[in-house]
Formats: sequence, structure tokens, C-alpha cells
Amino acid sequence: MNAVLQPQPRTLSALVERDFDAVMAIEQAIFDFPWSHGNFLDSLRAGYPAQVLRTPQDGMVGYFVAMLGVDELHLLNLSVAPAMQGRGHARYMLDELRAIARTHRASQLWLEVRISNLRARSLYERYGFRNIGLRRGYYPARGRQREDAVVMSLQIPEVVHGLG
Repeated sequence: MNAVLQPQPRTLSALVERDFDAVMAIEQAIFDFPWSHGNFLDSLRAGYPAQVLRTPQDGMVGYFVAMLGVDELHLLNLSVAPAMQGRGHARYMLDELRAIARTHRASQLWLEVRISNLRARSLYERYGFRNIGLRRGYYPARGRQREDAVVMSLQIPEVVHGLG
């Protein structure tokens, strides 16, 4: 008998305050300088697009928060639990962000990523993001004052060409 691997079922739902404990656990496991409870609460109160990703087997595996602007969507935070990384979860959430951008007729998706975060930068480049520039001293850092951020952008062609 040949076993066929099926894609893991995943669901996205709106981030709500009762998710904060699980979100904060992931945030603190990943980052030296995690977002605070207040950062997430402020994002919800501002009405930012924010969703959590769950699987039936593992519960919450990731989340994202973005901010709508004029003709653009700015990704503020996209995180996947360390044990769940490398399974396509971040790409799945990027697909949803692209759909949100289309819905709001945003022609570009923007983000900043630590210059040292080669894994995330590689993921974004494979997804189609282009390096646009550098923000010097953007992030706090251990052992030095600040770390630079790479600014990246993804064109949403369905919107740019009027097909969205």
C-alpha cells in the first residue's frame, strides 16, 4: 500500500483577545524583543487585519497582523511557532494577506524584516517580495544598539492591472 501525504488542514480566523496567551507564548519563543500584549490589543482596537492560524492537531501555529494604508497593506507581524516552522504555514498566511490586499484594492504589500533573519528574508524572496531598501537602526538588538531592517515589497498584479 502506498501512503499519500495529504496537506495538513488549516484554518484562519480573526485574532481576538482570548487568543493573546497563545500568541504571546509564540511571540516570546521566537523573538528577543517580542511584541507586548498592548501592541496586539492596540492593533485590534485600530481594526488592523489580524488572524490566527490553527491546525486540528496542533491548535494555534501562527498569526499575522497587518495595517491598511492608501493603496497598500503593510505586514507588521507574521509569526509561526518554532516547532511548526518549515511546513508551509507562513506561505499560507502570505496567501491570505495577498487576498486581503486584493479585497482592499491594495496594489502593494510591504514589510520590514531584520537584516539578520535570513530564513524569513529567503521565504519572502521565494514568495516574490523584492528588496526595496534599508531602514538603519530600525530594530532593538542585544549586544549592540540597533539592527537594520530590510524593506521588502510585493506587487499585487491582480490590482495593478485592474483584475482584482
